[in-house]
Amino acid sequence: MSTLAAPFFTTSAMAAIFAADAQLAALLRVEAALAKAQEACGVIPPGVAAEISKLGPSAIDHAALTAGLMRGGNLAIPLVKQLQEKLPADAARFVHWGATSQDIIDTALVLQMAEALHLIEAELHLLRDRLAVLADSHVRDPMVGRTLLQQAVPTTLGLKIAGWLAALDRDAARLDDARPRLLTLQLGGAAGTLASLGDKGPPVADAMAANLELSNPPLPWHGTRDRIAEAGSLLALLIGSLAKMARDFALMAQTEIAEAFEGDAGGSSAMPHKANPVSCARILACHARAPNLSATLIAAMDQEHERALGGWHAEWEVLPDLFALAAASLEAARTLADHGRFDTIRMVGNLEMTGGLVMAEAVSLALAQKIGKAEAHRTLETAAKRSLSENMSLRSVLEMMPETSGLDLDALFAPRRYLGSAPRFVADQLAARKRHV
Repeated sequence: MSTLAAPFFTTSAMAAIFAADAQLAALLRVEAALAKAQEACGVIPPGVAAEISKLGPSAIDHAALTAGLMRGGNLAIPLVKQLQEKLPADAARFVHWGATSQDIIDTALVLQMAEALHLIEAELHLLRDRLAVLADSHVRDPMVGRTLLQQAVPTTLGLKIAGWLAALDRDAARLDDARPRLLTLQLGGAAGTLASLGDKGPPVADAMAANLELSNPPLPWHGTRDRIAEAGSLLALLIGSLAKMARDFALMAQTEIAEAFEGDAGGSSAMPHKANPVSCARILACHARAPNLSATLIAAMDQEHERALGGWHAEWEVLPDLFALAAASLEAARTLADHGRFDTIRMVGNLEMTGGLVMAEAVSLALAQKIGKAEAHRTLETAAKRSLSENMSLRSVLEMMPETSGLDLDALFAPRRYLGSAPRFVADQLAARKRHV
């Protein structure tokens, strides 16, 4: 359904791929490729493919197509009828020869999917490269690591960004791995046997797949919909990875945290001072919709026998919606990566805001070398409670405790000295990317 808010959930480029005229063009391309393959295999006389290729989307009556869909249950039936009416009689009689509606509709969807995947992968590549630069440039910038929404121990901004990047690298690898499974021809005839083409069925399928630059699977997949469900699941995973990035960024952008800012964040209709994280909101809104859409594709997998009633039809709008949401999320994430800002000074200030409590683990581990882990933990727990109740820094409390005499508190309360392997982890992630480029 098209609304004024629709552009928030897609991009112009992705919307064009799944627009009505683009879908019609894909359907016509499939019919022409079928005819061309059959001509090459001697199934039908030459010339049919050329006649079909002369017709573009503008030659098709959209209203009649929709009316035919409502009567026949799919777009191929009224499309073939219009082709037969518009083509010369010698060509019209051989249009759609031996195929079934699902062959044409599924293959057309795969063609649109191929174009959409190319767009997604290109945008994902640019985003990943930008995040790699950011992770490297902030590799040693300390910030608070937060667990269960509470301050935990120091980490680095570079490691946080590298975490976003690592997930997106895996998403890219999954999409690349799935391509041969997803971009496949559908040609099985009425019930998946291609009996309508006799012994010419397999060679026609080979030729048709070559015409469309698709792979030809060992057998038709009318009723087995794991390919479509996999595509939807991969897109939902990608959107989820982008949502993790958006959620982190939005939390860091809260007024009280103020560690991150969108470049041109949105304002408020009522409050002039506000700078809302709109790109984050766009990604998170897309993510809120994606799981149920992906689940719809999985729910539709239990299709009856050789061709389904309802389950197949349920897929038609869902997969394009997931591609739209993925494209919108990527566009918004690119905005964050390209124009967002990080306040590393504020990050240091947030490390210090608890009066050293964020360094309690470091002190506890050092103290454990003297008095044992359990006793050290109890000592630091007691000290932390006093720090909070008496509004004293943890260091001040520890300096009054005989148990901590001899500890190098200057070193133990230096966040930059308690980053562990964070810089190494970032370097390893960036090195792994270079090995796989």
